[in-house]
Amino acid sequence: MNPNNDLPELSTCTTCTFSEDFSNYWTAVLYFKHQNGSFQRVPQLPGQLLGDANGGMTLYYMQPNTTGAKVTSFKKGFRMIVGDPMLRTYNSSNADSNNLNFRCLSAGGGNGGVSGSPGTDSRTLPSKACAGGIRSEIVFPSCWDGVNLDTPDHKSHMKYPNGGRCPSTHPVVVPTIFIETVWDTTKFNSMWPDGAPNPFVYSMGDPTGVGQHADYVFGWKGDSLQRAMDQCNSFGGPCPTLKTQSIDAINRCTQKARVRETVEGWLPALPGCNPVQPGPARATMASSCSATKDFDADGGPKGGSPVAPPATSAPSTGSSTVVAPPAASTPAAPSTGQAAHYAQCGASSLFAPVKLMR
Repeated sequence: MNPNNDLPELSTCTTCTFSEDFSNYWTAVLYFKHQNGSFQRVPQLPGQLLGDANGGMTLYYMQPNTTGAKVTSFKKGFRMIVGDPMLRTYNSSNADSNNLNFRCLSAGGGNGGVSGSPGTDSRTLPSKACAGGIRSEIVFPSCWDGVNLDTPDHKSHMKYPNGGRCPSTHPVVVPTIFIETVWDTTKFNSMWPDGAPNPFVYSMGDPTGVGQHADYVFGWKGDSLQRAMDQCNSFGGPCPTLKTQSIDAINRCTQKARVRETVEGWLPALPGCNPVQPGPARATMASSCSATKDFDADGGPKGGSPVAPPATSAPSTGSSTVVAPPAASTPAAPSTGQAAHYAQCGASSLFAPVKLMR
């Protein structure tokens, strides 16, 4: 993406509650791996405060506790990444890893408060079935070097505060972005045999969850985010300086899938070239890749003719014996209208002066 792009000018709509937010938020997609080796995408649930949104994330923009320093909005062209998709072992000395968590929710979305019940928060995907689904929790760093809108690794221009203060190398305090994504794993709990390891795997082939990561590209309109940082400091309360839109308007804003690859239904393998790699060593890139390179651009198809997907098939749940995976099913249009590897904002961006302790 060209950093000179003006996202509010290029966009026709946004899936965020605050209608001046045209930023890009991205996380990897979670899949369920059946005992017979087939995969199915796990749907997302809207956040508890969002009403009937078509999945998506809950986004918190928070003023970090940095001894009263002014919180400065990101600038046009700013982007960053948190997490490492190749990691498979938790490293307590890694700042990113200490800001990536999971919460095992109880039935009805319970246990969703700030502090989880004992034993329900983890750095890895839960090792037991969760009656209310799994919530991933990702916290971005909030100290900027004040110079670079991006760096080659998409990380070096940002640091986490230490003891409530930003380091001298990264003195500019920017909003803390906290992303919650609730994965509706409940429909798969009956297919998780007792004593079997965690059957959920991220789309980059990570069954541990340690490699979860997120990307952010700033796209708030005009000075809207700066106004919010200056004026809105009530946790979950109104932010009258910002414009909002209805859930219906959010749900009407969709992005069509562009890569001509089957990503819905029961699949014989994860989309792309992403073999499951449980570690503990770092994951490696596939040595060869036969995944399609065909995609649909705004100007029409690129690369070749689309190939019809195989006939529909579903796995048997009556046996734990590993059998040949079923054929991939013809994908129905996702209820969110989103591409497979992207998650909607679909969210209420909340503002609060909070110090996150992770």
